[in-house]
Amino acid sequence: MSEISRNGVGGGGQPGRIGIGLELDDVHMKILEVLRENGRISVAALAERVGISRANAYTRFEALRADGAIKRFTAEIDHVRTGLGITALIFVTVRQQMWKQFRAELARMPEVEYCAITTGQHDAMIQVRVSDVAAVHTMVTDRLANIPAVKATETVFILDEVLKRPYVLPSDGDRDRPRSPRRPAPEAQGDVPLGMMRFVGAAEGRAALRKDG
Repeated sequence: MSEISRNGVGGGGQPGRIGIGLELDDVHMKILEVLRENGRISVAALAERVGISRANAYTRFEALRADGAIKRFTAEIDHVRTGLGITALIFVTVRQQMWKQFRAELARMPEVEYCAITTGQHDAMIQVRVSDVAAVHTMVTDRLANIPAVKATETVFILDEVLKRPYVLPSDGDRDRPRSPRRPAPEAQGDVPLGMMRFVGAAEGRAALRKDG
């Protein structure tokens, strides 16, 4: 088990708000880039990849979790190997006065991997993973069609998932264009003792920014 894992990465961090509790700098972004490649990397290896001390890497990692920038760690599986080789997008038109019912019914469908409310012709997009085409047909005609909140559906089968990233970062686009100014990481003043971090409130932070400006 990796060093980060022993320190509790497996569970979710405390909920937080980016830009209020924690201001992300270039070092935070580099940490997130490394974790995207390997979420089980040890603190020592993370520190070496980012170019900071081990204590600094641990402190920053824990701060990212506590602030909510890192929500949780999970496993990525091969859906074909697990028997769910068919993926479909189902676009749904919802009766506007019945959104609460639609959400409740959707939560009871284990095949649904993802759902988003959208603009355009339809109101929502559902992504499902099932074992065969017949399962999609049953879900659309027998289950979704019988939900009073569902007015109409349109189904699209996914032939190939060409690109799927765990997440994207603002720094990804910086490689192809001139970088916009970002607040640099503070110069190291020695290892920061755990428990000595100070998070400022929104009002205090804005006042400090005006003073610096």
